Amino acid sequence: MSLKNYTSINDIDHIETWIQEALMIKSNPLKNNELGKNKTLGLLFFNSSLRTRLSTQNAALNLGMNPIVMNVSGDAWGIEFEDGTVMNGSTAEHIKEAAAVVSQYCDVIAVRAFPSLTDKIKDESEHILKAFMKYASVPLVNMESSTSHPLQGLTDAITIKENTTKKRPKVVLSWAPHVKGLPHAVANSFTKAMQKMDVEFVIANPKGYNLNPEIVKDTLVYHDQKEAFKNADFVYVKNWSSYEDYGKVVKTDLDWMITKDKIGDAKFMHCLPVRRNVVVEDAVLDSKTSLVIEQANNRTFAAQLVLKKILENV
Repeated sequence: MSLKNYTSINDIDHIETWIQEALMIKSNPLKNNELGKNKTLGLLFFNSSLRTRLSTQNAALNLGMNPIVMNVSGDAWGIEFEDGTVMNGSTAEHIKEAAAVVSQYCDVIAVRAFPSLTDKIKDESEHILKAFMKYASVPLVNMESSTSHPLQGLTDAITIKENTTKKRPKVVLSWAPHVKGLPHAVANSFTKAMQKMDVEFVIANPKGYNLNPEIVKDTLVYHDQKEAFKNADFVYVKNWSSYEDYGKVVKTDLDWMITKDKIGDAKFMHCLPVRRNVVVEDAVLDSKTSLVIEQANNRTFAAQLVLKKILENV
């Protein structure tokens, strides 16, 4: 499959094939270190990052690329994304020029931009990601947008495949409490990834925290965490704010924190960063069934697979 952009889990044509290729990359990360020679990857961060920043840089270096990193909100001019705007306010540069200029410097552009969690329509329009897609003349990679995190979703699929001994494991995506309301991007992409895999997939969240029904589709949703966890092989944990009462924390539900008693021998997954003893207790995170460090490691190979497929097409 030729790949122009990677902006959604939907860009994966056959997830099992992608997983196997990622695992081959993991077994020999420098095999294709000439593929990206004399190619530049521009990483533009509108929001903070640790794993995404370092793993995508690492992936680029493994392919022989030259990564350039910019913290857009702190290092660049304020960018205007609306058409026809009279730019007499805080923004000094329009996306039309910004994307065109960056395209001259870079062979691939990767963008990370979080949602406002105040304007559902604007967030779901993916106005920042779509603007780069419209005005950039080089391939684009989504390093997390308002509604999706496809690099994380691919990583999670790889991690589950590596760590399952069953033909069709049971995977649970569980909401957990947090000190603030968080985006839906990780949960959305994980849901889409699991729907592409041969797993028994269910979602557990309190009432008031159902995800976008257009993404959930016919996936079974439990409002009873204990019931959802029965016979689970993997428990993937993430907080997200209300979708219906958009961006709000409608209730804290502290009893949804993940404990060893709840998940038993199921393997624990989380995209990190994670707030200890709020989202999950230490006994789970520090146990042998926790996969969070392995997940973080696989971020490199997910990104490397995406970049490899793009480079093979440019």
